[in-house]
Formats: sequence, structure tokens, C-alpha cells
Amino acid sequence: MSTPHDVLIVGGGIGGLTLALQLHRAGVPCRVVEEAPELRALGVGINILPHASRELHRLGLGPELDRIAVRTREAVFYNRFGQLVYSEPVGAAAGYEWPQYSVHRGDLQLLLVDAVRARLGEDAIALGRRVVEVRQDDRRAVAVLEDEAGRSEESAEVLIGCDGVRSVVRATLYPQEGPPRYSGCTMWRGATLAEPFLTGASMVRAGWLSTGKMVIYPIRDDVNGTGKQLINWVAELETEQRSGRDWNRDGALEDVIVPFEDWHFDWLDVPALIRGTERILEYPMVDQDPLPRWSFGRISLLGDAAHPMVPRGSNGAGQAILDTRVLTERLIDTADPVEALRAYDEERREATSAVVRLNRTNPPDAILREVYERTGDKPFARIEDVMSDSDFEAVLGRYRTVAGYSREALAP
Repeated sequence: MSTPHDVLIVGGGIGGLTLALQLHRAGVPCRVVEEAPELRALGVGINILPHASRELHRLGLGPELDRIAVRTREAVFYNRFGQLVYSEPVGAAAGYEWPQYSVHRGDLQLLLVDAVRARLGEDAIALGRRVVEVRQDDRRAVAVLEDEAGRSEESAEVLIGCDGVRSVVRATLYPQEGPPRYSGCTMWRGATLAEPFLTGASMVRAGWLSTGKMVIYPIRDDVNGTGKQLINWVAELETEQRSGRDWNRDGALEDVIVPFEDWHFDWLDVPALIRGTERILEYPMVDQDPLPRWSFGRISLLGDAAHPMVPRGSNGAGQAILDTRVLTERLIDTADPVEALRAYDEERREATSAVVRLNRTNPPDAILREVYERTGDKPFARIEDVMSDSDFEAVLGRYRTVAGYSREALAP
């Protein structure tokens, strides 16, 4: 085991905060700089699949996850007529040692903030400090920071850009990269207080992009003791590109509601769910081509800064969490920090590039595309006449394998 290197983490999102906890557990000194002046429960829902859940449990966060999140029990797929296409158990219900969680992104981030401050100290996260430049020499990496007091510099043996889809660190390493790749779809998101539906722990994917697709799942249980849940929903529609990459950009009800007006199912009234949302957010479905390398000397990338992907497959945050484990392991078992970052890069870049590409073509909801095309967007009499269980499993099983959370990959 090598002497621990000190690490400067740029970005206090899920990836950056989890990295801080991983490094601290391994005895590696680190600190986080974050542009936001305060950390609040922003955003809506995300899923933590079993491979990422394993990492968070190993960090001792399992009890807190169970407090703030919903243990997802099943993934269910419907066409836009409300007909069941396919269902399968997930997480602990599917026999994994680690659960799958559906959780409010802000709740998870604040859980991580509290854990970092409790374990590393209150000053481990420096807020209101925007990175405007990074550079390095043969001994240290340097971040040039701006805050209310002006400009300053911080240095460390290693600097990791965890600063998201609009990463300053990535832009410094690849100044000529160009704009993101637009998928042809925009998504609208919201969270609505409503009665539980189906099992109360179901993740629903329904419809298809040509006529409107939805992803719906609960992210908080028994809100304020009412028995109601906070239900996260995502609507995807084919559109011309509408906006830049801002996860908190406001959307409009009239832009999203029309394709779903007749989605009144016996298990959920979808238009009522959409209309019951206090704030609708809008985001273009974009990604960027995989990079040829993440690590340049003492500087590297992690999470969305390294591998921004189309947000399908419930896997963006999960891949960032996996990055944190591998990076930490390489830093503690490699004496030379430059070589440690190179080894991390080689191990994780290939794996995440495969996920980026698969999210473009065959994420789990690709089975809805197949049903849409095979039925001509009409109701079916028997799903067995459209697709077999083996057809469904071929799509879903391949995704689990590529993304790294097959049962075999996570076997004890």
C-alpha cells in the first residue's frame, strides 16, 4: 500500500461527496470545493442500482438510505394503453444482497453532505468557491478559485473533476470538444404527492418516444405521516433541441401534458399526476462521445464530468459511485499518483463508454420500442404473441451485464 496522496475534489454532487467518503475511509486526505453557496435538496428522483447500493452500504450508509428512500421491488413495463408488457423483481426482491433504491436526488446529496461533515469535519466542504482554471506541474495540481473575496488558489497532489455535465475541468482538458450530442428527445420531470400505486415500490416505464414515454416511481414514503408518497415522474417526447444542460431549468405544463391526456389507467391517473406537480423541470436528452482519456498527469475526471450519458437506465449516479471505489483503490495501491490516475482511467473509461453507447441504443426501455414497433402502436390481445420472456430478458440481461450489476457480477 502506498503513502496516501492528498486529493482536491472539484464538485460537491453525488460523485464528489461519495469520493470524499471513500478516500476518508481509506485514510487519504481530501477536501471538496463546490460552486454553490449552499447545498439544498434540489432536483427530483434517481435510482441507486445494486452495484452502487453495495458501495454506499459499505460506507455505512445503509440505515440512512432506508430512512430516506424507497426500496424498489419491481420494474414494470406498460404500453400507452395501460397494458402490462413485462414485469420483473429488482434489488433485494430479485435476490441481490443489496437493495435497489429510488430516492430524491437532493435527499441523497444532503445525506452525503452530513456524512462528509461528520467524518471529515465541518470544513471538509468549501461552498461558494467556483473553479475557473486548473493547471499542474510535476509535483502539484492547482485550482484557481473565485468567491466573494476574489481569486485564490488551492493545490493538491491530485485534482479530480467531479463538476458535472458542464465541467470546467473537462473543458480545460478538452477545450475544443464542442457541444453535447442531442438524442432528439427532451424530458420533463416532476414529483407529486399522491397515493401509492401498484406495489407502492414499483418502477414503471410506459409508452414509447414516438407518442410519449413515461417513467414513474415513488421516492419518499409516508410523507408527513399521511400515507401518501412523493411520486417521481419523467416524460420524454421527441422534439427539436430546446435548452442547454441545466438540471434545474423550469418547464411548462402545456409543453408536456398533451400526449398523456388519455393515460387514465386503473393503476394510475397519469395526467392528474403531472398536473399535481408544483414545479416541472425540463432537460434535453444529451450525452457526449466517450473521451480517449480522462487522466492528464495529476488531474482526472469522475462521474458526469467524465462520462455524461443519456439519462436512461437509471445508471448515471451509479456509475459515478463505482468510479469512486476504483479511483480510491488505485490511489492507495499505487505509489505514483500519475500512474494511479492512469490505471483508474483505463479501468473505468472502457466500462462507462460501453454504458454511454448502450444508453443511446438499447437501455432497458428498449423493450417498449420493440412492442411499439411489433404491434404498430396498437393494443395487443396477448403479449406472448408479441414478445417472449426470453426476448425481454435478452434486452434487460445485456444491460445488467454491460452496466455491471448482473447477479453474477455482484455475487458474494
